Amino acid sequence: MKMLSSQKRNSISYKKWGYIFLVPFFVVYTVFSLIPLFSTVYYSFFENYMSGLKQIGPNYVGIENYKTILLETDLPKYAFNTIFIWLLGFIPQIVVAMILAIWFTSLKIKLRFTGFFKTVIYMPNLIMAAAFAMLFWALFSDIGPINNLLVAMGYERISFLQNVAGTRGLVALMNFLMWFGNTTIILMAGIMGIDNSILEAAQIDGASTWRTFWDVTIPSIKPILVYVLITSLIGGLQMFDVPQILTNSSGGPNRTSMTMIMYLNKHLFSKNFGLAGALSVILFIVTAILSVIIYRNLTEREPKPVKLKGGEH
Repeated sequence: MKMLSSQKRNSISYKKWGYIFLVPFFVVYTVFSLIPLFSTVYYSFFENYMSGLKQIGPNYVGIENYKTILLETDLPKYAFNTIFIWLLGFIPQIVVAMILAIWFTSLKIKLRFTGFFKTVIYMPNLIMAAAFAMLFWALFSDIGPINNLLVAMGYERISFLQNVAGTRGLVALMNFLMWFGNTTIILMAGIMGIDNSILEAAQIDGASTWRTFWDVTIPSIKPILVYVLITSLIGGLQMFDVPQILTNSSGGPNRTSMTMIMYLNKHLFSKNFGLAGALSVILFIVTAILSVIIYRNLTEREPKPVKLKGGEH
């Protein structure tokens, strides 16, 4: 009995230190995330902006800021721009990342210098998005190297930044190049965690490579795919720096590349804090709803037990 009580005291003391180590995280999270979140929701119900040098507000206006954002602005257009550009970059990103992850982890192919290739494809993720956008702006401008190469080959110049497809395509291309390496590494970790005996059993049963991939690999890494999809969606909805710099904050042409965060930045720049707060809350709610929908539809749920007669299950 004394030994058991001593072990119980030791376990409690160790547990106490675990909680102590968690305190810094919760302090930082409360100060820098939780309090700003609640203050944003609170001030979204107030009229608060600058008129010249005069400060108007804060005056309580209820849900008028939300009505203005939803009914009197082009927010649906900016939401469509954001989702469309994100999908334009994410679909090839997940496809290419999956192919590379399978190649790098395949025991049949046995690629050499995989460490070098993984380093190369991950390097664009280390470049600042602002620098990446400036590089593409210089490359694809009307007098840039790409257009000069087209002229040298006998083609006409293309105003990439003056047409809708060109601008959206460049933003999507940059997002693809910056993030496909990171996605490849994550998918590789998921594939390498699959028990080889499962793959060998599928091969012994006569399953083809495609059938093994679809029925064994994909279900085994589904949690990883859900994580990649949700994090990419959140990052896509927060898309800002690349289109902001590439289009000189105009979202052109004709605001077809204006994202929701760019629109939010315009309200902050104009000191219209009430509308900016309302837009932030709307964006938070939309992100949370989409993330929950994706999670609930793509994660496996345990089947409910069937109740039989006589109380048996």
